[in-house]
Amino acid sequence: MFKNLKLIFSPKNKDIRKRIGFTLFGLLIFAVGTTIPVPGTEGAISNLGLWELINAIGGGALKNFSIFALGVMPYISASIITGILQMDIIPYFTELKDSGEQGRQKINQINRYIGIVLAFLQGFAMAFTFVKGAGTVEYLKIALILTGGTAFLLWLGDQITQKGMGNGISLIIMAGIISTVPKMFIDTFKTLILNHTGSLAMGIVGFILFVLVYLLIVVGVIFEESSERRIPIQYSNRTTSAYGQKQSYIPFKLNSAGVMPVIFASVILSIPTFIGGILGNDSGFTKFVTNYINYTTPTGFVLYIILIFVFGYFYTNMQINPKELAKNLNKSGGYIPGIRPGVETEKYIKKILYRITFLGSTFIAVIAGLPIVFSSFISTGLPASVSIGGTGVLIVVGVAIETCKQLESSLINRNYKGAR
Repeated sequence: MFKNLKLIFSPKNKDIRKRIGFTLFGLLIFAVGTTIPVPGTEGAISNLGLWELINAIGGGALKNFSIFALGVMPYISASIITGILQMDIIPYFTELKDSGEQGRQKINQINRYIGIVLAFLQGFAMAFTFVKGAGTVEYLKIALILTGGTAFLLWLGDQITQKGMGNGISLIIMAGIISTVPKMFIDTFKTLILNHTGSLAMGIVGFILFVLVYLLIVVGVIFEESSERRIPIQYSNRTTSAYGQKQSYIPFKLNSAGVMPVIFASVILSIPTFIGGILGNDSGFTKFVTNYINYTTPTGFVLYIILIFVFGYFYTNMQINPKELAKNLNKSGGYIPGIRPGVETEKYIKKILYRITFLGSTFIAVIAGLPIVFSSFISTGLPASVSIGGTGVLIVVGVAIETCKQLESSLINRNYKGAR
């Protein structure tokens, strides 16, 4: 991989360097925007409490009450809503799902409209929660600014996708999380070593173990992203000798849904946290969220793992349609050895997908949950910012690997065409 990445500096890959530069410039704009507070709200947030999860996903933008405080989470929430509606709940969305690329573009457009509406509602609720004593007009002004910030990020994400390298929305989420990682390690270091309550030696050991766990997660995610299940394919109108006896196959990733189940699960858990933050720390609902929904608690942790499995299957079904895949395979004259074309092929593909999705979801659930379990054993005094660790690393490494693969593919294709 590193050998191919050296091709970036080749004179004939100047446009690829421009795309990389555009991507970095777009992420720099996002990073700067997270430090620009909404006018009139300086110092509005002193203690995040339950909002720590939302703040970590947004790159610290919420703590600054910046113009990007909502991030792209409203869009992710809209994607979950429309994804559920596509499951034969509303025929219109089901038809769009089955309409190929044109239908996906329409769904993406609808997601943006719904996301903007959700951003305005969340922005108004957030303004009402944190800006005390303001009038209705002031709340509406703040909500519009926050909504504009989300709309700008969605536009910026599209620009990065079209003119840069990688998926813009995913890269923005990744950049937000990366910006909180140094603070997370600093907070952990201060808690376990500088401000230790027990043995200093135990604190040092605990911090070393904490770092090793994160390195283990990185290695684990790379292994998981590289694993795939290959289904052999033969074609009735082709001979193996014509292709140098090279075996054809359909590759299925161990986790076809990627990091989206973790993102979706985090968003779902952030909703009651968001509502609890609006109601205040003294409300019964907020206490319920703190004791049972927060995923540093046993019940919240179990719910978090369940949601990862649910969205793992959910998103895999959105990405891969066994019926359509079997149909296209039959049209091209292909078949799976020992499996009849048509319905039997569809059932076989579905069975394979369910099995590897279970294995893949189990893998990412362990990786996402490992630091949470670890932090509960080494110390009960770790700050709330540390609890995002497993989820954050999983998202960052997953998105980074996908982006590197896209970059490597572009470089190889460009070099191959140049050689011809």
